[in-house]
Amino acid sequence: MRAVLCYGDSNTHGQIPGGLTLDRYAYEERWPGVLARELGNAWHVIEEGLSGRTTVRDDPIEGPGKNGRTYLRPCLMSHAPLDLIIIMLGTNDLKARFNQPPSEVAMGVGCLIHDIKELAPGPGGQPPEIMIVSPPPMLDDIKAWEGIFRNAPQKSRELALQFEIMADSLEVHFFDAGTVAECDPLDGFHINREAHEMLGVALAREVEAIGWK
Repeated sequence: MRAVLCYGDSNTHGQIPGGLTLDRYAYEERWPGVLARELGNAWHVIEEGLSGRTTVRDDPIEGPGKNGRTYLRPCLMSHAPLDLIIIMLGTNDLKARFNQPPSEVAMGVGCLIHDIKELAPGPGGQPPEIMIVSPPPMLDDIKAWEGIFRNAPQKSRELALQFEIMADSLEVHFFDAGTVAECDPLDGFHINREAHEMLGVALAREVEAIGWK
């Protein structure tokens, strides 16, 4: 059985658009659950989504536990060996409090990739396959979140290109979630049940296309 770790934020956790943090879709409705269904019994899909998670940044308001880099290493050690790690982060790095351009957000993802390769939690102590997924762009109307995500919608539309450039430079896989899923108008930056379904199915096809030996 192969193992894949899905490492992300609220859109991996399955937060329901327009709801509270603990308002969450059922496992089989979230994209990692859809991925598990599509890949079948030959794969063990591990879901690691946390609302508010950043790539490499301590959140001065929500706390250091939201830093995706500090949690990544123990997470990898806990679940190793891993054949594949899928990373879908970046949205929370666009909060106004961080004041980061899309290129810096991509560099944060690059740091995570370097950490994964250095730890080498794959079979036989080798680096696993890695896939960067750029999140669907935020909508222009993000409701009550406008102050927190000021100027973020425009930046979010640039993430896919920056993430693809980073993936190419570090020789890892890339997928643009915005090609199959859109954020829900209820809050403008979370994906709904239908989008989770489409994303999970699309990622399953990407995983199968890697060419496993």
